[in-house]
Amino acid sequence: MKITDSNVIRFHLQILHGITVKSLEKNKKRLFVGGSKIFGVPLENLARKYIPEFGLVPCFLVDACSFLLERAGTVGLFRKSGSLPRIKTLRAKLNSGEGCLSTALPYDVSTLIKQFCRELPEPLLPPELHAALLKGEALSSPQDRTSALQLLSCLLPARNSSCLHYLFDFLSKVSERCSENLMNCSNLATVFAPCLLPPPNKAEMSEGRLKLRVLVLHTFIESPHLFGVIPKAVMDSMEFLINFPLLKDARRGHRKTQSLKEKTAPWIPARSKVKPAVSEQSKESTSGEKPTLRRSIGMETFPNILLFRSCMPFAVQSFMPDAALSDSHSLDGIEACPHEILKRDLRFVNFSRFARGHGSESSPVPTGVGKLQLTPWRKRISI
Repeated sequence: MKITDSNVIRFHLQILHGITVKSLEKNKKRLFVGGSKIFGVPLENLARKYIPEFGLVPCFLVDACSFLLERAGTVGLFRKSGSLPRIKTLRAKLNSGEGCLSTALPYDVSTLIKQFCRELPEPLLPPELHAALLKGEALSSPQDRTSALQLLSCLLPARNSSCLHYLFDFLSKVSERCSENLMNCSNLATVFAPCLLPPPNKAEMSEGRLKLRVLVLHTFIESPHLFGVIPKAVMDSMEFLINFPLLKDARRGHRKTQSLKEKTAPWIPARSKVKPAVSEQSKESTSGEKPTLRRSIGMETFPNILLFRSCMPFAVQSFMPDAALSDSHSLDGIEACPHEILKRDLRFVNFSRFARGHGSESSPVPTGVGKLQLTPWRKRISI
């Protein structure tokens, strides 16, 4: 992440000034126009010239501004309109690739510059930034206003930023000769507001909103060296955040996970028609419902309780020794007859649930209102 990253700039705008900026639409359909046409053509289709201090600037704008800079003392420059027939002829010649600015009048050329900015398919200041620019200009502190506008100017695309920076620098030089041409920064901002910050609807054409638009351009014309430059205080805070050790580690971890996600192909498991067997303990732990009777005593193989009851007498007779059956005192006061024991002890209808004994070797026994103690011979019965 770099200091000039748009996300970092948006973060500081939100934290410092409370300004939320919409992301610029990058997937717009571009209009590609071939030939030497100048007016109504996107910036990327125009012939541009590299200026070291500003970058790539359209050749027409460089030639027109250089022509007017030599005649910057003309009274009412950009305020007075040129002749419409002459302007129409100049436009036709320029669109055909003919150079004709050297013989034109200053008012005609200044009108051509305004038309060039106004007829661009996409405004030099994108509509997504208009609301944020007006909100930044409405801040109470002058320092905050300048800082917010500087940060917003850093969000512009490179081709828009180069063109605007060059234009604001030129208008600033024109305003320096306001004693001759009577065009100060405020007057120039008023003239260029409809070209660079056009109101989208009638609600934005109120006096207060139009004044904010003029003030935005006034700030950039008066101080063109601040356009596209991050304020020093914000720069220091950005460097601190980017170089902070915890944030560095977090970014490294995010990059590693992101690279692994990109390298590893997504694996989608095939759906099996056979459902895997789930253990009884996991079912009891996951489901909060009370387990059923059959699952609690492990009797899935038995069709019903009646069969279980019918099998119990034979199990008792086979596993219980004769001595235990004959001895009436060995069962702690319970008669030794196995049929009587089963009738009295194995009455499932008298018990609400079954539980497992405390001993590890004991079998599941029924529990109800009265507690039953496990006797040694019962431990030997396997259900």
